Amino acid sequence: MSSTLHGWRRRVSVAAIGAATLTLGLITAPGASAQDIPAPDQIVTSPNMKHELNIPQTTPLANSTSVGTDIAFQGRYAFVGNYDGFTIYDIRNPKKTKIVSQVLCPGSQNDISIMGNLLFLSTDSRRSDNSCASTAQSDGTKAYWEGIKIFDVTDKRAPRYIKSVETACGSHTHTLVPSKDKRTAYLYVSSYSPSASISKCQPPHDLISVVEVPLRNPTSARVAATPVLFPDGGYPGNGGGIGVPGGVDTSGCHDITAYPSKDLAAGACMGDGVLFDISNRLAPRVINRVEDTQHFAFWHSATFNNSGTKVIFTDELGGGGLATCNAEVGPERGADGIYDVVGRGDARKLTFRSYFKIDRYQDASENCVAHNGSLIPVPGRDIMVQAWYMGGVQVWDFTNSAHPKKIGFFERGPASDPAKSGGTWSAYYYNGYIFASDLRMGFDVISINDPRTNPARFVRMSELNVQSQGNYYGH
Repeated sequence: MSSTLHGWRRRVSVAAIGAATLTLGLITAPGASAQDIPAPDQIVTSPNMKHELNIPQTTPLANSTSVGTDIAFQGRYAFVGNYDGFTIYDIRNPKKTKIVSQVLCPGSQNDISIMGNLLFLSTDSRRSDNSCASTAQSDGTKAYWEGIKIFDVTDKRAPRYIKSVETACGSHTHTLVPSKDKRTAYLYVSSYSPSASISKCQPPHDLISVVEVPLRNPTSARVAATPVLFPDGGYPGNGGGIGVPGGVDTSGCHDITAYPSKDLAAGACMGDGVLFDISNRLAPRVINRVEDTQHFAFWHSATFNNSGTKVIFTDELGGGGLATCNAEVGPERGADGIYDVVGRGDARKLTFRSYFKIDRYQDASENCVAHNGSLIPVPGRDIMVQAWYMGGVQVWDFTNSAHPKKIGFFERGPASDPAKSGGTWSAYYYNGYIFASDLRMGFDVISINDPRTNPARFVRMSELNVQSQGNYYGH
């Protein structure tokens, strides 16, 4: 849910990318040549996938600061975050998707989730105040605000901003975790990289903020807990920065994915991959922690399989700003790491099985690295659709954890206009189609027709927040 591109990552210095020794020129190798790279802006797909529709960014979310981010779904609607606010789309007929409303409310990165009539936004940039008319406040020694904003979207054509909750170090991402009685929404707020120069984000920052939202009285939302996840400080890093394996120290989490019905969560926490017990929603407890100092540069996000026996962790090598999909970087950096969850109870451990990365090379202008995706709900299989920035969208099968297989892809060629570069931020499967949010190009609708994924068409969902996973089959 981020990029350096993302804030562009506001607290990790872009200069840190320079520590990476990457060759970013056009790379050719057996099976891949310059001719394999699409022409500027050209859309290409595998034979089993089709680009159905694109809706470009439109006013008021179509200026130099407008960056498309994450997606949540409910019924016939898709809710899409943007650094400048959010858009509600009517996707009842995906091939005729249309804009219902747009809300101008700047505050990167506007990570988004939905529950009932409430919509939640993350603000991870210092703002002059908590209003939608705020301005950037870059000086961390002056008064500023950042955290969670709550909207009532009962009327999809006229969302109402009803509450804000300030959180330490802002909210880069948040994870919606319903209480067991469904009366309360808990938001696990991830933020990171504290600094002595930022008054409300002082080191150490080895915690998350838990925002409690009573659903019948959402304006009483508050920070209910700030559990310390890394009392030992977490992985210390090697000083190499986000472009070097093992380079980043753990000072908070980037993203957490919960599996509420199994009382589990998986955290991508900069230098650590973490498995949590969340049976006590206000006190998530670390069960197991893993590190990969040889290949992973920045633990970015996590996805469980449907049975909760595997976790896919993504490595956002270079913070999403580098062209890492080439032969020089190779297939194991900027990739997915596939981990099996083995053992029971507090003895459960994350056991590494393999890496997965797209094999379509990108040119030097195309940032490409593993990013946000979701399961495609095929019974008996572990299949995922995933965004790769300017590497596009990939569908792949990890049923055999040690031998993942590609299924299909969609991508655009290099951007003819550098201002339109960035690529696909998130790509999720919902009720028969793939929906994708592009940083600059807007909202894409993609179909897939393949015997390996077609059984998913029979699974229908009424609501989907990808970082709050549900069980598709009730077991």
